Amino acid sequence: MASRSCGNFFDLASGELAEVPPTPRSLPRVMTIPGIIGDGNGNSDVESDSASAVSRERKIIVTNMLPLIAQKDNGTGKWRFSWDEDSIYLQIKDGFSPETEVIYVGSLKIEIEANEQEEIAQSLLDEFNCVPTFLPPDIQKKFYYGFCKQQLWPLFHYMLPMCPDHGDRFDRQLWQAYVSANKKFADKVMEIANPEDDFIWIHDYHLMVLPTFLRKRYNRVKLGFFIHSPFPSSEIYRTLPVRDEILKGLLNADLIGFHTFDYARHFLSCCGRMLGLDYESKRGHIGLDYFGRTVYIKILPVGIHMGRLESVLNLRSTCNKVKELQEQFNGKKVILGVDDMDIFKGISLKLLAFEQLLLQHRELQGKLVLVQIVNPARSSGKDVQEVKKETYNAAKRINELYGCSDYVPVILIDRHAPRYEKTAYYAVAECCIVNAVRDGMNLVPYKYIVCRQGSSIMDQVTGTKPESPRTSTLVVSEFIGCSPSLSGAIRVNPWDIDAVAEAMNMAITMADAEKQLRHEKHYRYVSSHDIAYWARSFMQDLERACKDHYDKRCWGIGLGLGFRVVSLSPSFRKLSVDHIVSSYKRTHRRAIFLDYDGTVVSQSSMVKLPSPEVVNMLNALSNDSNNTVFIVSGRGRDPLSEWLAPCENLGLAAEHGYFLRWNKTSEWESLAADLDWKGIVEPIMKHYMEATDGSSMEVKESALVWHHSDADPDFGSCQAMELLDHLENVLANEPAVVQRGLHIVEVKPQGVTKGLVAEKVLSMLAADGEAPDFVMCIGDDRSDEDMFESISNTVSNSSGTAVPAIFACTVGQKPSKAKYYLDDTADVVRMLRGLARASNPNPQRSAQFKVAFDRVF
Repeated sequence: MASRSCGNFFDLASGELAEVPPTPRSLPRVMTIPGIIGDGNGNSDVESDSASAVSRERKIIVTNMLPLIAQKDNGTGKWRFSWDEDSIYLQIKDGFSPETEVIYVGSLKIEIEANEQEEIAQSLLDEFNCVPTFLPPDIQKKFYYGFCKQQLWPLFHYMLPMCPDHGDRFDRQLWQAYVSANKKFADKVMEIANPEDDFIWIHDYHLMVLPTFLRKRYNRVKLGFFIHSPFPSSEIYRTLPVRDEILKGLLNADLIGFHTFDYARHFLSCCGRMLGLDYESKRGHIGLDYFGRTVYIKILPVGIHMGRLESVLNLRSTCNKVKELQEQFNGKKVILGVDDMDIFKGISLKLLAFEQLLLQHRELQGKLVLVQIVNPARSSGKDVQEVKKETYNAAKRINELYGCSDYVPVILIDRHAPRYEKTAYYAVAECCIVNAVRDGMNLVPYKYIVCRQGSSIMDQVTGTKPESPRTSTLVVSEFIGCSPSLSGAIRVNPWDIDAVAEAMNMAITMADAEKQLRHEKHYRYVSSHDIAYWARSFMQDLERACKDHYDKRCWGIGLGLGFRVVSLSPSFRKLSVDHIVSSYKRTHRRAIFLDYDGTVVSQSSMVKLPSPEVVNMLNALSNDSNNTVFIVSGRGRDPLSEWLAPCENLGLAAEHGYFLRWNKTSEWESLAADLDWKGIVEPIMKHYMEATDGSSMEVKESALVWHHSDADPDFGSCQAMELLDHLENVLANEPAVVQRGLHIVEVKPQGVTKGLVAEKVLSMLAADGEAPDFVMCIGDDRSDEDMFESISNTVSNSSGTAVPAIFACTVGQKPSKAKYYLDDTADVVRMLRGLARASNPNPQRSAQFKVAFDRVF
């Protein structure tokens, strides 16, 4: 059954969540100035609160799970909590200054009884600066194990639910639980946040609609978002029934981070194909213009915590384990794999490649061991059980074929392996292989490199000289996030068993000098791009993305998960019909300039003829002896003459002003221009039209236009950029201008703009002693911006003493040189209707003004 998008996301978040107790108020919500902050009862304690009242920079980190470890005391039955030192969310604090206060918001990994929640919440806030989000068990199950793990996780890893046996179909109830959980996270964040000062950093795909809730609560909230999973191509992502809601949720952040350019490229492609958004590089930063807000895209893989890993490397237990492993594998070479047990890690493919390696290179039998450490599965289900069964069967088969009493080719460690044990295996392995078929980042290669670098303590234990060269080799899948940053690794397609086998052989037989060079290159990168660098870099970009929050006016529009914030110049406001009609009535000499497509006629309409009402209004305005009215369009003069034939006294400017006509009985006049360049441009455009399915070429008398609105968005945009560059090169010495507009590339004569039309008409009026005291200009696209600018410049440079009323108005809420906006064509027609009613037509004006017009043109 077809699924419909959710209309009102607040409806989804009602019910059980309302009974969850609020966060204790011990944490001051606002700490912006030094002073005394009272307690919740209105009392104050100078000695206890004076230290905490000092303003501190605050970062709020929002994650699905708090970086805490919980254990229950069997004797007292009380919960005890400690920091999870291995959590990257805890480690990112190293990227902030020591004065920064870091607050965590997230769920706990264990279920807390309702009668214990308030006490534990207060304890976690006091001891760890953590704000727990307690979700009802039913919501938690549907949210995390349902929508996140059964629908988002497989889809983001390119697995479509083609049939019920291989992936769960979209379930509306699970989506409702996802939205409900995100709303609860938003409630917790806003309980403790000071939105004007605090920076909020949200992590991963569990919370992708959270930015919408926070942005609706406070339009200028400072939001960063980092996606740690892959982001699928648009062909995969578009199959998600709630695709638009999630995209719009992410776009309510100020900065969105990805591990690789591929993931960012897929996200941008989705925004372009599904929401019609374009992006551009702004001084090295990729930015999406989203209703006046610039949403920046950050591409930087996360790093590891060097100090944490080195401290484990120096533990006595690690050193003892290394000596034990050296004795165990004496005379043998070790290839190491460390993976979660799930369908995307490619463990069985790795075992098949290792089996192929032993088959093709018999000399390695008895000398090469694959140690596969399997981390506990993060989810359960039929797929995980199948992968586990396949892995065990493959390992058993290889050991039976190639093993003997003193040689086990595959050692499978399927249990909880302590960190020291993993570190020891990293240190002794000749090669590390990560063969995942799809993975967001995967830090295993980074950890392996650092452990192979060793330490002074480890060198003493193993008898290695400090000056001895360090070596390591990596075989990594092309489909994992860390692959682009490891240029010295051997990259493989995990599905190509023969190629992976050969890569492992190359890794273990490589000359030590080359192993050393590859290791040194990797270690320089990993040690300099650690997790502190990653956190610091992201936060610097977030601060940059939010720096102009208060330079513009903001207001929210849209319902449900379609909510977004429009951010525009403080002087930019909607044009009031009453206001402009009032000004219109008070003035006596008026100049009116109107664009055609997208202004008086809807851009989306297939019929471009003006409606009878529009014709009547244009007649009423142009027949008024106090008015000079022009339609200024990029269209050719023939269609404009035909469509607007009933308007006897209406001025027309066709092809952006190359052709001008005062009224229906006047002759068209054209600017003097050399058009020989058309012979150069036309064959080039034809070539691109033939090479780009869905594109077309429009031949005007003064210009040539290549349209790609019906072509594939990505290919059309790519071809447009190539055509733009091509034409700029061949027309470098020609009197022509190449411009890129919305889904077009246009070539026209130099000096021909809509702004020139407005400038000439206004100059003509001033020269005739009838300088206007009312100027109105309305348009919807980039070419109309020239008119807005020209009107302001012409009026400001005029020698007249009276300052006219200027109404430069763009259609649609977007950044513009105009000071006013109208929402759409219907608004424009409504405004023109008000002006038409206030007009006083005088047919004699036409003949009188034509004489003055002819004198100038």
